[in-house]
Amino acid sequence: MISDTIHWNPDPEIVNILGFPIRYYGLLFAGGIFLSIYVLRWIFKQEEIPIENLDKLTTYGIIGILVGARLGHCLFYEPSYYLSHPLEMILPISFNPNGGIKFTGYQGLASHGGALGLLIAIYLYIKKTGYSMINTIDLIAVVTGVAAGFIRLANFMNSEIIGMPTTKPWGIIFDRVDNLPRHPAQLYEAICYIMIFGIMIFLYKTKREKLKNGFFFGLVLVLIFSARFFIEFVKENQVGFEDGMIFNMGQLLSIPYILIGIGFMIYGFNKTKKLNAQHQL
Repeated sequence: MISDTIHWNPDPEIVNILGFPIRYYGLLFAGGIFLSIYVLRWIFKQEEIPIENLDKLTTYGIIGILVGARLGHCLFYEPSYYLSHPLEMILPISFNPNGGIKFTGYQGLASHGGALGLLIAIYLYIKKTGYSMINTIDLIAVVTGVAAGFIRLANFMNSEIIGMPTTKPWGIIFDRVDNLPRHPAQLYEAICYIMIFGIMIFLYKTKREKLKNGFFFGLVLVLIFSARFFIEFVKENQVGFEDGMIFNMGQLLSIPYILIGIGFMIYGFNKTKKLNAQHQL
């Protein structure tokens, strides 16, 4: 019954300081990234990579993720609006129709765009340091699930990217949306991504010598975007044009990442197996 269902209605804004809001979304987004960096620092020590390289990677990576995720949302989901309001793509503001400017923060980030932006950032990092591209994306892949999980928790705090109505006992009423119990799709994804992080850490600690040359990168693409693909079936479409589609935009954008991931897994496994065989001769 609805009376027994959890009602969810936190204020996304924690505090407002001189007109600048501090939101759960921003804190969780930043928290996920910095926790990933903390784990990545440990991995760099295991790999005997200079820590100053991590500082460079952090700078490039954060910029790449933010820019890619923002542009991805604007161009994949709301191109008609943002192409006619280009400043709102790059600035955390909106222009009121009757004049004036409102600080909004970056409301709208796409994980597919963030992944692409991160890859571009890694390429620039490689050009700067000369370090192995394929080894770098492997190490980042190990910690990707942490950041992805925190971002979905941020979506949950914002009551956004909601699930479809459900009669399941764990359905949640998002009061900011309507009075229907819905799948907490954000939590489904967050749980999946944290579990993926656990899998990646376990494999890194136990199978590192056998899984190199892009295998971890391929595996995380397959796991994360497969989870995303299937969870989309219980999520509401984010924009109207998706309503008549067999697969929504999130699913269509996930398919290339899954296929690329499979390719990297096959290449990485075979390449490492061949190299290990040569070293044993």
